[in-house]
Amino acid sequence: MAAGTSRRRGAFAFAAVTLTAIAATAVVATRSPEESGHYPTCPFLAVTGLFCPGCGSLRAVHALAHGDLATAWDRNPLAVLLLPTVLVAWLAWGLRLLGRRAWHPSRVPAGWIWALLVVVLTYWVARNVPGWTWLSPA
Repeated sequence: MAAGTSRRRGAFAFAAVTLTAIAATAVVATRSPEESGHYPTCPFLAVTGLFCPGCGSLRAVHALAHGDLATAWDRNPLAVLLLPTVLVAWLAWGLRLLGRRAWHPSRVPAGWIWALLVVVLTYWVARNVPGWTWLSPA
């Protein structure tokens, strides 16, 4: 495959991801997840009655879109903590497409990925411990 074709595909993928993220954020910003009927229930929550690590993320994004960091933190602190990492990865992707040197996910040490898995699993368990309502997506 020619370098130009690969670069065009990368630019198209970047643009598609960017526009999809903007559109999804706009929808979540304008249609509150706090009101029932706008979004489906989390399948894991519906089947088990337990919160998954992502439960409350839509409400957190809605709050962040309105500049309400405290409410976003109450809904899903893990999502709030990981969002900057997602934004850095997106920015690095765009910079690489422009021919600039930027961080690449393949440079993440395996230990960090395992640590992230441990954090997510620990968070998953902790937010379902009876009495620990401070981690539930309120």
